[in-house]
Amino acid sequence: MGRGKIVIRRIDDTTSRQVTFSKRRKGLMKKAKELAILCDAEVGLVIFSSTAKLYDFASTSLKSVIERYNKAKEEQQHQLSNLTSQFQVCMHYL
Repeated sequence: MGRGKIVIRRIDDTTSRQVTFSKRRKGLMKKAKELAILCDAEVGLVIFSSTAKLYDFASTSLKSVIERYNKAKEEQQHQLSNLTSQFQVCMHYL
């Protein structure tokens, strides 16, 4: 029998919130590691706690994951810009 669903909302009690954060952070880190191993994926995960403490995971180097992300995002924006330009040219002829 599975667990019941919980309402997703901010936990008011500071201690309970910190305990939940710690458990969920560990679970998320585990899932990121499993995804990298099982699917041969390059995974990068960055988490900042409410107290600004940094937690991170990277299947390779976090720097290389971030550089790859930035490059892919830049290429995606360039492609979108090209599509927008092509659309405007097509609309001009209609």
